[in-house]
Amino acid sequence: MSKTRKIIYWIATVWLALGMVSTGIVQLMKMEEEKAAFTSLGYPLYLLALLGIWKIAGAVAVLIPKFPLVKEWAYAGFFFAMTGAICSHLAVGHAFSELLPALLLLALTVVSWFMRPANRKVLLTVSHTA
Repeated sequence: MSKTRKIIYWIATVWLALGMVSTGIVQLMKMEEEKAAFTSLGYPLYLLALLGIWKIAGAVAVLIPKFPLVKEWAYAGFFFAMTGAICSHLAVGHAFSELLPALLLLALTVVSWFMRPANRKVLLTVSHTA
């Protein structure tokens, strides 16, 4: 892995983890602004705690060494959560500016996943039988 690729990976991954942890904490705290934003999307408030826990757990998963399958699930969860957030904002007609945090976290998810080193990937082996 080239030095440039490794730097890009770690910058994207650290920013992704910071973004997910910070938004996860805000969701767990059920801050008024977050509750208002969530209800404007039509979602029940009990999902805040669930998303908050998943975001924090996912951030830990992408940062710790080993456990490549857990990392894949965390990246998939981030991807689904952020694309879901973007679609939700679009569906209710929110301004583009309200999409930006989810778009940024989605971009960081994709960059981090794409640039991850080999030891953080799930390696599939194909068995050929005669």
